Amino acid sequence: MSTTAFWYASRATGIVALLLLTAVLVLGILVNRQGRLPGLPRFAVTDIHRNLSLLAVTFIAVHVLTAVLDTYVHIPLLSAVIPFASGYERLWLGLGAISLDLMLAMIVTSLLRGRMNRVVWRAIHLLAYASWPIAFAHSIGSSKDLQQGWLLDMAIGCAMIVAAAVIWRLVHAARQVPRAGRVAAVFVQHTTSAARQNRRTVAR
Repeated sequence: MSTTAFWYASRATGIVALLLLTAVLVLGILVNRQGRLPGLPRFAVTDIHRNLSLLAVTFIAVHVLTAVLDTYVHIPLLSAVIPFASGYERLWLGLGAISLDLMLAMIVTSLLRGRMNRVVWRAIHLLAYASWPIAFAHSIGSSKDLQQGWLLDMAIGCAMIVAAAVIWRLVHAARQVPRAGRVAAVFVQHTTSAARQNRRTVAR
């Protein structure tokens, strides 16, 4: 395979990986505390999220490999996991390495979830949400293709979708009754319902 082919393959797989990571992040944001989405059972949501994540990691692996094999510039393989180890585009490739490390940490801890402390697992999983904005910055900074034309529009669209999902989740969380107040809320609802029933009985 020629170096030009590696260059195109690296760019193409990077763009697809960004789209897949956006889908994974948005799905993770929209899922409620019970791990469900409207109209889908929990196991279906889990399968979709897992498969999208694995597919994204696959495209990222091909993206990294083809970038290393592209002889136009020298990018060490270790720079894919060791931040700022590359002499070429040190900042942007370093961000890409950080994003990849966060995703790998999320995957490994997910596989070991049954053996890990729940608080530690959740902390690492929440930290993994930072992988998307870091990957987004890496994509925009390292790829001239994403800085203009329809690919820039696509990148902006991804950012807008993520922002909309975050806003929706925050609004939805604000409307929910805090855990500490759920008992009181249920009690008030039950009392109100009983009072209405008594009024109907008296009216009869």
